[in-house]
Amino acid sequence: MKRNIYSSLCRFGLVLFLLLGAAASQSVRAEAPPLEGRWKGRLKVPGGELEIVFRLVSLTSGGYFAALDVPQQRIGNLMVQVATQGDTIMFLAEEAGSRFTGKLASDGQQLQGTWKQPGYTAPLVLQFLPPLVSTKNARLTPPYREEEVMFKNIPADLRLGGMLTVPAGPGPFPAVVLMSDAGAHDRDGTLGDYHPLGSLADFLTRRGIAVLRFDDRGIGSSTGTPASSTTIDLVSDVQSGLEFLRSRPEIEGAHIGVIGHGEGGNVALLAAAKEKAPAFIVTMAAYGVPASDLVYQQQITMLHSLGMYGDQMQTAVRNEQEILEVVRRTPDNERARSIIMSMLQKQDGSVDEIAALARAAQLTTPQYRAFLTFDPLAPLPSVKCPVLLLNGTADHYTAADANINALSKGLKTNPNVTAYKLPKVNHLFQSDPEEWPVVNGQRRETFSPEAKEIIREWIMKQVQK
Repeated sequence: MKRNIYSSLCRFGLVLFLLLGAAASQSVRAEAPPLEGRWKGRLKVPGGELEIVFRLVSLTSGGYFAALDVPQQRIGNLMVQVATQGDTIMFLAEEAGSRFTGKLASDGQQLQGTWKQPGYTAPLVLQFLPPLVSTKNARLTPPYREEEVMFKNIPADLRLGGMLTVPAGPGPFPAVVLMSDAGAHDRDGTLGDYHPLGSLADFLTRRGIAVLRFDDRGIGSSTGTPASSTTIDLVSDVQSGLEFLRSRPEIEGAHIGVIGHGEGGNVALLAAAKEKAPAFIVTMAAYGVPASDLVYQQQITMLHSLGMYGDQMQTAVRNEQEILEVVRRTPDNERARSIIMSMLQKQDGSVDEIAALARAAQLTTPQYRAFLTFDPLAPLPSVKCPVLLLNGTADHYTAADANINALSKGLKTNPNVTAYKLPKVNHLFQSDPEEWPVVNGQRRETFSPEAKEIIREWIMKQVQK
């Protein structure tokens, strides 16, 4: 996925499977066709072509997590809704006001249809590519211990499966729990052939820090439903991971921290504000501004990437803000969905009923409503443990200046806060593509070496005090 700028609104990994029922304001889950994998095509745009990639990952709870990548524009993991009706498949990228509607070929290998965005419509054919095959079974045995683990989140009645890696030697060792960004991720944070959490875990374990990383709710070995989990709900997952590590004899109980990426960083901050807090936390691209500001920034970035500027862009942004205002002011879901559907079809006459229904349903879920009202600064005065704040200057999803400055100000009563803005590092903590290693003639995405070393060095300073 994305390769340079993770400009996504994949906050909760919500994917809806909707059929238009008897009542326009109702939706039911339908059994989806077998779509897991990547769907790639070339979209003709003014001045050239863009490669469009939709990625679909199966969830254990049923359905898919879906995301859109536009590699040439350095856009990735843009949240996508999936709607199905027979052999008609619809992918809706709400933040860009864009959607693709296509017919699935009888062999399941092609989607032929139309891409629509404000002021532009074009034919688009998507070809199926199977899921990337993991090569971890072919890798060399690492110089540390690996253990498949399962631990319980008792308050949420969940089982979370993951991997504990422990440095060689008798220990005990300092340790961290890794928390992924918004969306539905496996324990490695896998995004295409990039594995940020797996890479970070390997780096830290080789250097004396044990790491627990686990599959998100509803992914891999973990139970639960990702679509039903808010940022606040996920705190209990982190707390359960901390308790699991405290029970292990090879782990130094006084030196267990949390590293959170994106929304996971906000989850880490929430956990640090509660009882039995971690000994330290590291946030990577956590957000510190209100949801309204975050959504506005993300939409501008996405529209620019699709070649939209001037009055057309301002109209699209204004339309989105008006819809979000309806969500905020209309607590009754049925009424809110009815208003939103009417607005969508008035704003764009080409929006059909199923597309309007799918988007209205997504905007009025408990998870999206929780996002719009979540205050990332509220827990910060209660955070007493050491905190490392990291953001990249090439992050167009969680802009470094606005978000890291807000978090630093919110933590002003904490005497042990360190903040870094990493040059040319994006939301996925990848460095400048020109610095990526060349593998088989192609540059391969890699976690920023500078970010890894900053995290390691800072953690070791905390545990040696």
